Amino acid sequence: MSQPSSWRTGEVWAIAASAFFADLGYQAVLAAFPLFLVIALHQPVWEYGLAASLSYGGGALFSWYGAKLGDRIGHRRLAILGNSFIPLLSLSAMVANPIWAVGFLTGGWWARNLRSPSRRVLLVTAVQDEEQRARAFGFLHALDVGGGALAGVAVLLAVLSHSDYRWLFLATAVPLIISTLLLTTTPRPNQAAEAQPASDPVKPAYPAPPMKTTRSLLIAATLYGFTFYSAGFPVLTLAQRGNGIALGIVAFLLIQLTSALTGYLLPHYLDTRLWRRVRSLGWFGYLAMGLGNGLIGLGYSLHHNLILLLLGVVITGYSLGAVETLEPTVMSILRSGSQAGRGFGSLSAARSTGTFIANLAMGLLYGVAVGLAYGYAALLAIAAALVMLAAVPALRQRQASGD
Repeated sequence: MSQPSSWRTGEVWAIAASAFFADLGYQAVLAAFPLFLVIALHQPVWEYGLAASLSYGGGALFSWYGAKLGDRIGHRRLAILGNSFIPLLSLSAMVANPIWAVGFLTGGWWARNLRSPSRRVLLVTAVQDEEQRARAFGFLHALDVGGGALAGVAVLLAVLSHSDYRWLFLATAVPLIISTLLLTTTPRPNQAAEAQPASDPVKPAYPAPPMKTTRSLLIAATLYGFTFYSAGFPVLTLAQRGNGIALGIVAFLLIQLTSALTGYLLPHYLDTRLWRRVRSLGWFGYLAMGLGNGLIGLGYSLHHNLILLLLGVVITGYSLGAVETLEPTVMSILRSGSQAGRGFGSLSAARSTGTFIANLAMGLLYGVAVGLAYGYAALLAIAAALVMLAAVPALRQRQASGD
């Protein structure tokens, strides 16, 4: 039986630390970009929604292709290559032109999506014990979003000190370069093979799940993607409340901190049975996102009620942490071994496809009525929860018969 921290190897630390520095870089840009585009450049909110849609929509194709390309050229190589181009988004404020700004942001985000499935495959390879992967993915997410939370603090301080957006964005290239360097320290494929002899395979912890569970996960991930708008929208919602830009950055910071804590703590309380993890994903992930969105929309409609707005933001952060921990954990079980890369690619593509629609819809609906935009997101998150929870009875029965 593995010790509680036996999975926390040097390789896992390198992957997680790389995620920390990556988020420290690009999340600072994501937090400040809506303020730069909408407030500094005086562009309409729908244009920000379009920018986010292009980033996520094109990112779906890059995630899908990245998974296939990683299978061919090696996931370590692709993770390093994709990570190397993320600093493109650090250039998005160098010219006061919205088209160039959106172009650089989109290019960097597409590079991020290209390497995302491969980074997850690296973590699955590093943690062979399926029962420990929830903790590994939770640890990855905690450091990942922890970097995003620190980025929020940096942006808040920069905004309060009236720093120039150009230098703020350009500074984010430094942690992004560190992130790439950390990935280069992970073992090469032949070294990983020597560390895990092929003659000593790890026995799967779960009976083979039905294909329809994978389909349910991808459908639910797509529906969740329809609600997975950029964090820039809560930033704008609170920034436009009348308390200034700083409150918007506080909203971003709350999302990141709550998400990081959830990713780190939640795996310690999860049942190891697959059907329970799928059920937890439906309840604590998708359904909680519906509740969070509903509270943000309600709070805005009730004369910008600050308590409801902040409560909705915190619940949204909690649900994000649950989803980012449980989705890859479940997929790593449903699609393991040589199928892991394509499984993660399909998951990222499904999420990004939905997110393309989410940001476009949020941008358009936000201009009509803010409450309507968050109401749309709440309803589709609930639909994702229903799809995921509907797959639980058959999976539970199958696992019971396999015990």
